[in-house]
Amino acid sequence: MDKVNIVKGAWVVVCDGGKAFILENNGSPSALRLDTKEVHEHDNPPTHEQGSDRPGRTHHSTTNARSAVEQTDWHDVEERKFLETLARRLDAAIAAKETSDLIVIAAPRALGMIRAAYSPAVRHALRGELDKDYVKLPVREIEKHLAG
Repeated sequence: MDKVNIVKGAWVVVCDGGKAFILENNGSPSALRLDTKEVHEHDNPPTHEQGSDRPGRTHHSTTNARSAVEQTDWHDVEERKFLETLARRLDAAIAAKETSDLIVIAAPRALGMIRAAYSPAVRHALRGELDKDYVKLPVREIEKHLAG
């Protein structure tokens, strides 16, 4: 289990590249009561459904050789945008004094993406991070994992 000290009023952000829950602890560190504050979802189809062009080709100026250009991963681009938007929401919450303590729980890949978007205020409010994929779990299961 993943024991984390979550004070009353702290926000627990559980996310991946397309869904996020902002939960607030209305209990104590020893008796968590996570209540859903916000749910954010982003419809993000696979790259092949988003891009319509074939990968481009380049011509070398000194020879007749040609090379393929790697296709943009539109799914990845949309995941990054979603997580950057979430990071801005967290920054706004701290500025508005909605919370002063954050715990972020995300799948390792998503955690790396959102970390890159943290503002200094979010970094200061961050009390912990867990690289776990809990976004599909019910809130009570998340509580059990965090309580140990």
